[in-house]
Amino acid sequence: MNKLIKQLSEKEVDRIIEMAWEDRTPFEAIKYQFSLSEADVIALMRNKLKPSSWRLWRKRAQNISLKHLKKRSLAINRFKCTLQRTVTINKISKR
Repeated sequence: MNKLIKQLSEKEVDRIIEMAWEDRTPFEAIKYQFSLSEADVIALMRNKLKPSSWRLWRKRAQNISLKHLKKRSLAINRFKCTLQRTVTINKISKR
C-alpha cells in the first residue's frame, strides 16, 4: 500500500471512504484534500472494505460518470448536495 495511505489517521481513512461512496464527490476532490490518486483510493477501498462491499463499490464507482470531473456535466460545479445541512458553531442549521 502507498506510503501516504499508511500515514493517514483512522478518521481520515473513514472520511476518504465516505467521500468515495458519495456519488457526487469526484476522485479529484479526494486528491485535492488528501493527495491520493484514484488508484490510491481504489487500493485503500480494496484494503479496508469487506470483499462484498468492495465489489459493490467498484461496480457503482465505474458506472457513475460523476466520479470524474472530466465526465461530469458543466452544470455540476460543487461537491456538496444542496439539501445537505451546514454545520456552524456546532449547530446544524435548519432549512
